[in-house]
Amino acid sequence: MKLTKLVEFATDKKNFTNVQNYIDFAENFLTFALKDFQAVIISQNETQYRFFQYKQDGYFNISRPVNANLFYGFDDAEKIINDFPQLLASVRHLSAEDLLSREILIKSIYTIQQCIGITLDALPSGASNQARKLNGDLFERFIQLLLKEVGVDCQTGTVKVPIYINGEKQFDMSYQHDLLLFKENELKVIGSVKTSSKDRIDKIFMDKFLYSKLTETEIPHIAIFLHDVQRKKTRIENSYGVNSTFLTGHFKAFTIKLNPLDGVYYCDVRPNMERDPLLKKHIKTIDHLFCSDVWQLTENEGIALTDVKIETES
Repeated sequence: MKLTKLVEFATDKKNFTNVQNYIDFAENFLTFALKDFQAVIISQNETQYRFFQYKQDGYFNISRPVNANLFYGFDDAEKIINDFPQLLASVRHLSAEDLLSREILIKSIYTIQQCIGITLDALPSGASNQARKLNGDLFERFIQLLLKEVGVDCQTGTVKVPIYINGEKQFDMSYQHDLLLFKENELKVIGSVKTSSKDRIDKIFMDKFLYSKLTETEIPHIAIFLHDVQRKKTRIENSYGVNSTFLTGHFKAFTIKLNPLDGVYYCDVRPNMERDPLLKKHIKTIDHLFCSDVWQLTENEGIALTDVKIETES
């Protein structure tokens, strides 16, 4: 598939209505990537990251950073095409010791979404905001579809929280959420799904705090991120590096002084998330969500749907 067709497909969200659509797109992109980039640039500071430079048909644009340790190339495409769907069918039964299967799960999700993001980087510079919005929307949809694929009832939607004064309802306060998980007519989990935590992490913690205070409930709040890196220009011409977009101080402060989140998941974890004891305690790779945590979280007592108004989106 030529770049123009890939871009045309990726810019229409109606093309992504099931998990197989995402897998098929990744297969087409990886075939294209075999020979149709101008260059592959190695990051100057964290050398596991790569940047793809397009030819003239992609305006010679430089892509977002991609972690080569997580991104499958064409030679490993079969893991996405064949192994990944099979793992989804049995994900609830994957043991913590099955590191190979969990690796395929993480890398497949990462690769599929990055294939979309890199494709959108071929849009002209004036469309960068459109590309960012599209990529975020498609990642949010991808996570929803994956959860549904493994048997979790979930939607995007708006929760209308009733506000009472002296025992009498005065009005509803609306909260829009990326992810609402349900089970047996109860709202079980509220989630945020973003490609990165940049400029968003504070709001996620505050949402949990305010929701808990307003409803006097302890419904779990989780956050799902693809990565937390962005491209940076170096002093050397045509050389690039990466910056972290993770606000370590904010995350720690909110976790300790406000309220910890009930699950934070990444495909591409930053090195300090594995070194720092506090971060390591609260941040996991995304396989934990699908293999264990989502099943545990949805077993907890939730909020009866008769007690809260929810307007769901498809």
